Amino acid sequence: MSDIVDDFNAYRAKMNDKVLADNNKIVKRIFNLDTNAFLDGALDKKTKELLGLVASTVLRCDDCVKYHLESSHKEGLTKAEVSEALGIATLIGGTIVIPHLRRAHEYWEALENKQG
Repeated sequence: MSDIVDDFNAYRAKMNDKVLADNNKIVKRIFNLDTNAFLDGALDKKTKELLGLVASTVLRCDDCVKYHLESSHKEGLTKAEVSEALGIATLIGGTIVIPHLRRAHEYWEALENKQG
C-alpha cells in the first residue's frame, strides 16, 4: 500500500534536486527566500505555517497544502489549530476549496499515523 507522506516527500525531494540542478539563479533565490520567510521573526514559525497553509488552501495548491501541513505538524501544531486554520481558508476560499480541505484532512491523518 502506498504511503502518501513518504511518496510526497520522495517525489518533492527528487524533483527539487532536478530543479535546483539547473543552477537557475532566480529559482535558487526564490527557494532561499521561501526558506527564510518561514523562520521565526515578528511572527513565530507556527503562525507563519498556518498563514502558509491558509494561503495554499485558498490558492488550491495541494502540494503546498501538504508541505505546510507537514511543517505545521513538525512545529507541534495540534489538529484543532490546523482545523481552525483550514476553516478560515474554506471561509475565504469558498466551497471550491472543499476538495482540498478533504485532501488536507487525509494528509494530516497520515502524518499523525506515521508519528505513532
